[in-house]
Amino acid sequence: MTHDDTFTRDHYRVFYPITTRWHDNDIYGHINNVTYYSYFDSAVNRYLIEEGGMDVHSAPVVAFVVNSSCDYRAPLAYPQQLEAGIRVEKLGNSSVVYRVGIFAAGERQAAASGSFTHVFVERAVQRSAPIPADIRAALESIT
Repeated sequence: MTHDDTFTRDHYRVFYPITTRWHDNDIYGHINNVTYYSYFDSAVNRYLIEEGGMDVHSAPVVAFVVNSSCDYRAPLAYPQQLEAGIRVEKLGNSSVVYRVGIFAAGERQAAASGSFTHVFVERAVQRSAPIPADIRAALESIT
């Protein structure tokens, strides 16, 4: 797939609604760029919790963000309803690279498309660890 494919709805495997908030807007009247990273984090972690059974409070292996980036194509603003589309682009032994698209609800083209990388680590020692089997299965289903 080309980079431009990451802006089309068909590129993504699962979608979650996003309700924008008043404070998401910046002084220019659109969603501030840093807020998109919060949307990425929320969508990916919701997927891990709901589909992979991740217990963020007590699991011995957790996921840390080690890299993220975003390309923007169109402004969005409160009070728009949005959708985050996610898919796995690369699945390793202890890391995963997601692609996350942020869409105005129902739109075919993403307003923003980003990359988001998790490394799984043993909580107690803060060292990389293999992705737990249930989470790996959930991630494989959106590759």
